[in-house]
Amino acid sequence: MNVKSRPAGAKGQTLGRVMKGIYLLLILIFLYLPIGTLMVLSFNKSKSMSVWTGFTTDWYVKMFNNSQIMEAIWNTFSIAIAAAIISTIIGTLACMGIMALRTRSKNILMGLNNIPLLNADIVIGISLMMTFLVFGISLSWGTVLLSHVSFCIPYVVLSVMPKFTQLTPNAYEAALDLGATPAYAFRKVVLPDIRPGIVSGFFLRLRCRLMTLLSRILREAQE
Repeated sequence: MNVKSRPAGAKGQTLGRVMKGIYLLLILIFLYLPIGTLMVLSFNKSKSMSVWTGFTTDWYVKMFNNSQIMEAIWNTFSIAIAAAIISTIIGTLACMGIMALRTRSKNILMGLNNIPLLNADIVIGISLMMTFLVFGISLSWGTVLLSHVSFCIPYVVLSVMPKFTQLTPNAYEAALDLGATPAYAFRKVVLPDIRPGIVSGFFLRLRCRLMTLLSRILREAQE
């Protein structure tokens, strides 16, 4: 009976893997097909997105020759990358500090961290702008970067904190007892376990900041 059941079980596992692969493929198509469509239509001669009139690179030539667009693109990517890096570092350090607190203090800080997530971005943006103006700080690249860092930090904390809670208890202290320096113990014991959360938090914030800045540029271009 066991010999006959093994081929059926193997077929079931194979079918399960195939179905998972198909499911994953459908998700990827659903996510990236619109992006691929926009990439193809960007080479369309017509301004219409519903009619294909021929292949051209004129739109890209005009874009690269427009100094305002190129400056906007530079500001977009520089702010998004800098904000993602800074917020990831600050968010990770914040998680380390929160984990060292007692349970009650930890819960209070996590609750405060979640408050910005419940507010609309426009509310936080206007609040930050008014704060800068009240203190006489002129709006610039730096103020935009600071604002985006403040947007990103709570999300980074939410991405990294679960990895801290999954760490092996007392593994860091054990490494110290065995003669490792604090920096070496963190790099070899803690960092490998929290790296997935750090990477996911970084790319999640990078993507969101790029989408926010690019959508603003597109709205200004349409106006």
